[in-house]
Amino acid sequence: MSARPDILWIITTQWRASATGYAGDPNAVTPCLDALAAQSVNYTQAVTPHPFGPFARAALLTGVSSPQNGVRDYFDPLPLQARTIAHDLRACGYTTAFFGKWHLARRDPAAALVGEAHARTIVPPAARGGFEHWEGFESGFLLNDPWLHGTRLETPQQFSGYQSDVVCSRAAEWLRELKAAPSSTPKVSTSTAAAAPWFATISLESPHPPYDAPAAGIAARPAAAIVLPANVPRGAEVEARARRELAGYYAHITATDRALGRLVAALDHEAVLRGRPAPVVVFTSVHGDMHGAHGHFRKGWPYEESVRVPLLVRETKPPGVRCGISNLALVSLVDLPAMTRAWAGHPNAQTPAAEPETDMRRISMPSVVALPHQCDRIWRGHRSAARKLILNERGEPWLFFDLKEDPLETRNLADDPAYRAEIQSGRARILAG
Repeated sequence: MSARPDILWIITTQWRASATGYAGDPNAVTPCLDALAAQSVNYTQAVTPHPFGPFARAALLTGVSSPQNGVRDYFDPLPLQARTIAHDLRACGYTTAFFGKWHLARRDPAAALVGEAHARTIVPPAARGGFEHWEGFESGFLLNDPWLHGTRLETPQQFSGYQSDVVCSRAAEWLRELKAAPSSTPKVSTSTAAAAPWFATISLESPHPPYDAPAAGIAARPAAAIVLPANVPRGAEVEARARRELAGYYAHITATDRALGRLVAALDHEAVLRGRPAPVVVFTSVHGDMHGAHGHFRKGWPYEESVRVPLLVRETKPPGVRCGISNLALVSLVDLPAMTRAWAGHPNAQTPAAEPETDMRRISMPSVVALPHQCDRIWRGHRSAARKLILNERGEPWLFFDLKEDPLETRNLADDPAYRAEIQSGRARILAG
């Protein structure tokens, strides 16, 4: 039996870094993730390279930022020739599987984004990123009664229940059968699959809108009870909308936390039964949501609510600290493939490092997504634990924040003469690529 660990990626959508109990959010009820955090390294400075779904997903799977990975526009599919983490792990003996939201296939831009049109869009085998087993849906934002298709389902089939529960239970069932099945079982593709380590990605739409969708029996708290941060303007429609949407948002967070807790517990139990170490578990999100901060909603914006994401990593044998809070280590979702190759013992594994002499992570929006409330401009920049500099499409400074002194980003210092030299130095680094 291989000594290499099984590896689980849990990818959510629109779950911002602050929205967990372990992060101190008074609105968030997340007992399962809180327990996972106690066993994990919590990267408090983690960011998405691009705070919008397809761009971030392409970067996450390939380890290459957009648009260099081939995804520049919201409706661009991941190129068929793109090499992903699934290809890399298959090459070193892992069984690979993907479950849930894909959002990287070719789809009809004229079809409704919410509903069955995109939920039932077929993702052909050649467009599934190199995963051996694939069971999911293109998009559609159906948080209840999702449509799934893939390796076990030739045509889309609707499943009754909350999307997070359905996807997690289908994944747990398949992984359990993978390890238990003899080589003659048709659900297992190779005779060595039961002995090989596995890499699985669980991709969920929750807590993405529609926020008023039922949340598996979790009742939304009264809007008036929601605790808002100080950078949400008070006394107008922005506040009312933020409270209304956050009430549903946190209900979906609690419902999905419960589904993830069941999944991790099931896989840990199965590992004990098989005499295997518990799997490496990664929990994160492709981006956050503004929820009224600075008067904005949704994502694509370069502010913390949109760019910062949760990142927990529970390793079986981590180098250094077994668990705890990493307040300084800068990690981007684009680094996760390299981290995963290292856990898997890939021959080309390298430890990701911050940019030389800057300790920064690059962030950007490669195009404008023409959907309501999203960011209205192309931008690029970089972020450290202390500073964030954002340039507009013309390469001019748009935003500059001292994150240590002003974590809510209430004072834009882009035009402050006291920071002119620092801004120009940072601008040169960003433009140099």
